[in-house]
Amino acid sequence: MSRKHESSTPPRAFEVEQTEAGAQTLVPGIAPVTLGERLGVLANAPLLPRKGQRPANHGLFDTNARNQLEMF
Repeated sequence: MSRKHESSTPPRAFEVEQTEAGAQTLVPGIAPVTLGERLGVLANAPLLPRKGQRPANHGLFDTNARNQLEMF
């Protein structure tokens, strides 16, 4: 027993937008990602160093100095 969708309105076709990349389907209720949103994601990303970093193994962070047996 199957039921057919009985509606007075025919199903709507999605709207299509022509872009440089070709035809893009526009889905109702879905907004395209804007340039501002893309830049916001990049701005909130954690910072990464541009060059390799040396380890902080001096002073307070020197783990080898903690292994010393004698003070003097």
